Amino acid sequence: MGYQELQHTADWALHVWAADLPSLFAEAARGMNALSGVALGRGPRVSRAIDLQGLDAEGLLVSFLSELIYAQELEGIGFDRFDLRVSDGRMSGQLGGSSLRSLAKPVKAVTYHNLGIAKTLRGYEVVIVFDV
Repeated sequence: MGYQELQHTADWALHVWAADLPSLFAEAARGMNALSGVALGRGPRVSRAIDLQGLDAEGLLVSFLSELIYAQELEGIGFDRFDLRVSDGRMSGQLGGSSLRSLAKPVKAVTYHNLGIAKTLRGYEVVIVFDV
């Protein structure tokens, strides 16, 4: 599992890989947090259930990451623990996090630009472009 920032002209791009779809989603969230400089506070931990539906895995990924951006911007909460299940157009699970201590450069949106989750010999891979 992992992620790596890719060069992109105006936005941020992130290459993410993992053994299965739940791990791919979690790594994408961790990578997005790293790019935007998310630092969680030391206050009380929060837990939140998540349940999303989509037409495909790509749509679920965009919805999932968009939910995390929403929580950062409007609620001041960041998540660093992801217990996720993904199958048949549905993603559900539990998120764990806390209030944000800082956010260096927020992501405006997750784009569909060239978005395609690929099954590979080592699991799954995707390149995600973020509007910043």
